[in-house]
Amino acid sequence: MRILRPALLGLGLWLAVAQAHALTAAELVAKNIEAKGGAAALQSVESLRREGRLIVNGGQFVLDLHETKQRPESIRTEISMQGLSQVQAYDGKEGWRIDPFGGRKDPERMPADDVREYAEDASIDGVLADAAAAGQQIDYLGTEDIDGTPAHKLRVTRKDGGVQYVYLDPDYFLEIRVESQRTVRGVKRTAVTDYGNYEKVGGVFWPLSIESGIKGEGDPAKFEYRTAVVNPEIAPDYFSFPATAKK
Repeated sequence: MRILRPALLGLGLWLAVAQAHALTAAELVAKNIEAKGGAAALQSVESLRREGRLIVNGGQFVLDLHETKQRPESIRTEISMQGLSQVQAYDGKEGWRIDPFGGRKDPERMPADDVREYAEDASIDGVLADAAAAGQQIDYLGTEDIDGTPAHKLRVTRKDGGVQYVYLDPDYFLEIRVESQRTVRGVKRTAVTDYGNYEKVGGVFWPLSIESGIKGEGDPAKFEYRTAVVNPEIAPDYFSFPATAKK
């Protein structure tokens, strides 16, 4: 026993040093990008379109879902049910929407708080890759249990003062959860988004199952995508506020 103790102690120290070296923010960001398909594959994606269904209110409503993103930071989402279609869009400068479910059938511009919240969803590369490219601060906070998985937890401090927590699967280094702290109309709240069912399309792994909601505010919305298309053809004014409405 006395002979083994020094050897075990040395092994323990070596493992601790190796683990500490492996678990740095920069290396986890690099692993995340590589897990998605690599930086070159991600940068080759100029736009992404996913289609499927949106399930809300604990399954009471199921809507058709179309989502399109385009670099550098444009996004448009359309959800339809019973002949009505709600549209939300952001062209990198301003956000707008058409909300017939709320009794508004004409295009209208979004309030600033709603624009900031929606614009976060326009990312193609993901929170960590975007933060690293923008030189934002990324800190590794160790592991945290996420539904039984000891996920790697990273904190992203954006230049506007906002904070996001990104949780990576310990085996595949893909996002399984992102928590975003936001202030909307003077009220602080935390948006929680869970990711799953990753599939490789166009050389990149995309999540086709997403659940998103506000912490402590009822059931999350479920986005279930059936298809994903990389670099689809998109009309030049697809994300812009409708010209007829401007007139």
